[in-house]
Amino acid sequence: MRRLTLPAVGLLGIAALTLTGCQSPSADAAAADPDAPLTIATLPVGDDPTAENPIEVFAELFEEATGREVEVIDVPDYLSVVEAIRADHVDIGIMSGFPSALAVNTGEVDALVAFEGDGKPVSTCVVLDDSPIQTVEDLEGKTVAFADQASSSGYFMPVYMLHEAGLEQGTDYEAIFAGGHEGSFAALEQGQVDAACTAVMLTELGAPMFPFEDGEWRAVGESPAMSIQGAVLGRQSLDDDTRELIQKGIAAVFAPENAEKLAAYGAFAAAPQSVDPDAADFASFAEIAAVAGVELKDLK
Repeated sequence: MRRLTLPAVGLLGIAALTLTGCQSPSADAAAADPDAPLTIATLPVGDDPTAENPIEVFAELFEEATGREVEVIDVPDYLSVVEAIRADHVDIGIMSGFPSALAVNTGEVDALVAFEGDGKPVSTCVVLDDSPIQTVEDLEGKTVAFADQASSSGYFMPVYMLHEAGLEQGTDYEAIFAGGHEGSFAALEQGQVDAACTAVMLTELGAPMFPFEDGEWRAVGESPAMSIQGAVLGRQSLDDDTRELIQKGIAAVFAPENAEKLAAYGAFAAAPQSVDPDAADFASFAEIAAVAGVELKDLK
């Protein structure tokens, strides 16, 4: 496995490509090289120095499953993942439901595999145990931390939960973006916010993914479930053999026996998978994205 970081100049080049026209990259695709590395764009996942990095675990398992070298390219945000795929710079990216839905909606990125939802609530808002906040409605007039505008569990779903409770962002509560779930937890711990909205899964994982001990925190409210938890997105210029190889490799890697090793990706390992999902499968996300007021350009 090789791991690289796409430099800022590379990202600027990708952005320029996407602004020069809407021609599909498949129009000029070269013949596939069966010995070429499979490339994946990803945001850095897992900062715990005592634990194996989930993306490195994924890469090792993916190499075993496909027989191909895997090259991981770190990019700074979700939009960069999408642009890297659209510009033919990488083969695939793995993202949660909403960024995946917004990317597929461009018509320039394919969903190769979708990880189906489990019917359980996705998000909750966490408060310190001594907080007077008892219900979602009690967040009116309060300051709420979200992970970032591209996070399904740390933004889209909890914002929709608050909306369903009659609370609108900017009017009924103040929202801050902490740059990630860890930042939200830190803001709550330091008293900078009244609540931090996050994934139910993270609260169940405990340390180091969730820093609070039992008795130090409480969950307030539950969001609806998601029909699709996430997806593997691919460039449209993938040849049929490589596309099939990737899909089979994903099925092998995201198997229940690998869930614990994959840590932050573990929920995908327990989920049923759909190969070549239709764009219509992501349509249910449109209403929630509209409530959050987020478009593809906002995925930073």
